[in-house]
Amino acid sequence: MKIDYVPLLAIQRDLHRLPPTRERFQNYLTLLYSPGQILNYPPLVLVNPMAKGHVTQLLDDLLSLDAEFVAQKALLEVANVFPELQREFKLALVLADDSLGGWTNRFDCEYNIRQGTVPMPIGGEIPRWVNHWWLGGILWSSEAISVQNIRETILASVYRAAYIHTHGTAQTLRDLLSQEGQVMASAGCVGPVLDPDDLEYTREVLVRYLEATDKRTMMECLFGDDAGRTLGFTPRGLSPWAGLAWALHDAMSKPVHEKGKVPQRSIGKDKLSKG
Repeated sequence: MKIDYVPLLAIQRDLHRLPPTRERFQNYLTLLYSPGQILNYPPLVLVNPMAKGHVTQLLDDLLSLDAEFVAQKALLEVANVFPELQREFKLALVLADDSLGGWTNRFDCEYNIRQGTVPMPIGGEIPRWVNHWWLGGILWSSEAISVQNIRETILASVYRAAYIHTHGTAQTLRDLLSQEGQVMASAGCVGPVLDPDDLEYTREVLVRYLEATDKRTMMECLFGDDAGRTLGFTPRGLSPWAGLAWALHDAMSKPVHEKGKVPQRSIGKDKLSKG
């Protein structure tokens, strides 16, 4: 598995040198597509080209932090640790606007990212609308910028690609919990977290839906009630990011996988682990 890093933050920042008018949007489309409708930079489909000044400031902050260097340094740790995976990717860091723009619903986008379908499908044959396989390191305008966040984003993107390439796309909630727990633990993620009582309550809720295959139920369980409300979904009494917090907790309670080996699915067939 070979991954080439492509710096795109300065390109995103250059779009903001234009006022948020039709001209800026046209520049975005020109950047995005080559003749023949080939998508040059698939991760850029996740950005809001008409974003307001808060995104401009965050892009400046990322560039001041030398976020591209941080991302490349993180990538060096894992870019060649899966030699059995014979696929080459390009990877870019992008900033998505989930705070003041109507362009993106964070949770719908998160679900698709974690399923490995955005910025492009990881499995199968390369789509005809791109020339390369791409991964996206997605940062969010609602979150504080930090070196840790950038590292987690890049590493999780790589581990997720390796996991899906090996095990295929998650079909059930059980599969997705197992995948994301292993991905987040491997990437050194420090959150999301829940207190012990909330973890136990979350486990009791999740166990009822482990074999769910529909997007709505999986999103409700992964992201919690606040996320569900943004899409008119059913409250289940779950805290923000509850399912993902439980998945990370469960993965962290298991032995660390051997470096360079893709983790196996870890949640048992009968019920969620306790711990």
